[in-house]
This record gives sequence, C-alpha cells and structure tokens, in this order.
Amino acid sequence: MELRRINRIKVALVESGKTGKWLAEQIGKNEATVSRWCSNKMQPSLETLVRISELLDIDVKDLIVSNKQSRRKERNI
Repeated sequence: MELRRINRIKVALVESGKTGKWLAEQIGKNEATVSRWCSNKMQPSLETLVRISELLDIDVKDLIVSNKQSRRKERNI
C-alpha cells in the first residue's frame, strides 16, 4: 500500500538546512516520531505543524501538500 503524501516536513527541513534531529530537539519529540512525520507514516497535530512553521520561519501552508495537486496526480492529469 502506497503512503499518501500529506505533509512536506522533510522538504521544508532540507530547504531550511535543518535536520530531523534538530527539529526533534526544538519541539521536544523523539527523533523516531519526527522521522515518521517526514516519511508521512504519521502526521503531526495542527498545533505541532504551526510550531514547526514558526521554527522554520515559513507559512504553515508550505508544510502541507495541496489537495488539488494530489487529486491531479491520482487522476494522472
């Protein structure tokens, strides 16, 4: 079963030059939890997404994959 990409945390970390370990330390979570978020195996709460966006100094919308883009890919448009 293919995982559906919901968040862009991994991409945002790379673009910001930060690591999952750094993020885990900043928000007080286990590195394994952050890794699951980055691989979209789990999703953080909305409150956590907002905190991540603040830490990375980006808009929270930049941490979420657009549902419009996802639907186009599913329909191969």
